[in-house]
Amino acid sequence: MKVLLVVYDNDSYISWFPQGLASIAAVLKREGYDVEIYNQDVHHYSEEHLTAYLDNNTFDVIGVSIIAGYYQYKKLLAISQAIAKSKHRPEHYIIGGHGPSPEPEYFLKKTAADIAVIGEGEETIVEVMTALANHDSLHGIKGIAYRDGNKVHINDRRELIQDIDSIPWPAYELFPIDHYRLLRMPHATHSDFVLPMLSGRGCTFTCNFCYRMDQGHRPRSADSIIEEIQYLKKDFGITYIAFSDELLMSSKQRTVEICEAFLKADLNIKWDCNGRLNYASSDVLDIMKKAGCVFINYGIEAFDDEVLRKMNKALTTKQIERGIDATLVAGISPGLNMLFGHIGDNKETLQAAVNFLIKHDDGAQMRTIRPVTPYPGSPLYYYAVEKGLINDIDDFYMNKHLNSDLFAANFTELSEDELYSELTKANIALLENYFDNKKKSMKRQTEQLYGKRDASFRGFRQS
Repeated sequence: MKVLLVVYDNDSYISWFPQGLASIAAVLKREGYDVEIYNQDVHHYSEEHLTAYLDNNTFDVIGVSIIAGYYQYKKLLAISQAIAKSKHRPEHYIIGGHGPSPEPEYFLKKTAADIAVIGEGEETIVEVMTALANHDSLHGIKGIAYRDGNKVHINDRRELIQDIDSIPWPAYELFPIDHYRLLRMPHATHSDFVLPMLSGRGCTFTCNFCYRMDQGHRPRSADSIIEEIQYLKKDFGITYIAFSDELLMSSKQRTVEICEAFLKADLNIKWDCNGRLNYASSDVLDIMKKAGCVFINYGIEAFDDEVLRKMNKALTTKQIERGIDATLVAGISPGLNMLFGHIGDNKETLQAAVNFLIKHDDGAQMRTIRPVTPYPGSPLYYYAVEKGLINDIDDFYMNKHLNSDLFAANFTELSEDELYSELTKANIALLENYFDNKKKSMKRQTEQLYGKRDASFRGFRQS
């Protein structure tokens, strides 16, 4: 059977490597299927181009995976319409990812797809493809929803894959890595080549705004991670790894174990990761720095203990302050993520977040504060439905979640106008701080260049 996997265009100059789809491609390739990738992302193809491509090429199965964003939702609908218009629509249309997983029946009806994969897809897709090849029933396959005429059947959830090392590496060879490796991350130089990787799956925490449906954390072995990094260095010249899973820093012991393995293997590579301030102690951060870590992206979300408690963050302002200070002392840049508009938020909690961000800004990234979004599948979404702030998933996608920087629901006691007014002032203060610091930095460079005759200067480069 011939399979076409579509990577949707996220309107980015350099696209993020589609790790989930690449993992599915690897599994299908291992099982002997003929897999082709349609890179709408790299080439910015229109949906009309996809229709024409399907008209001129024959596939048995077409697959698309998206996360739960307003833009991705609209792209999925447009891609689905393009598929439907084709004279040679593949017999089977499969969708997957965090987007469709919480409400698969809704997505099947909106897209006219035949099958929705719920949750992890590597084991599920093999069973689905076998059933399709043999014209067997989909009834007993865990982890899917499927259409049978006008009726949608939702099967039982599939158990999580416990041995993450058993999953093949993403099918890098099927993708234009020369494009993806141009991704820029904090402290990547012009000559660095960057690619994302997974160090594990899942998270040990349960923040109420997170739409991740899988419970617990399943780490990869350090040996497996190192082997993949060495392959990426050798075959694609990668010099910087962006660990994109929810939580590389799942415990102090786990973090130290990975770093010690990196040092022993003499990887000599830059890397960043997502971290937890619960574990950001000086001893852990020092070994992370030695092992090549240049940036840790922290989900702080709020600088108020009551709001943090209502988020179920399992974090306090004391831990946040102590952990960020320790990160900066270790010489690692912290990513300072903040949300606004959660239960308990007000003008004072927002100002506290602004003050914290300005105080700890090291200039590695431009940071703004974004509205909290109750994505379907998250406890916050069901709270919003219960309180009448959102009617259902159709109301969320069609009326409420119109942009990730606009509020989909108001969980505060402020009016909507007050919400936006306060967020405007907060983000203007952060933007002014960022550009003021950039201006000071450029002035220092100029003074160094002409005053000290700095021969290492490489020009006033700005794009």
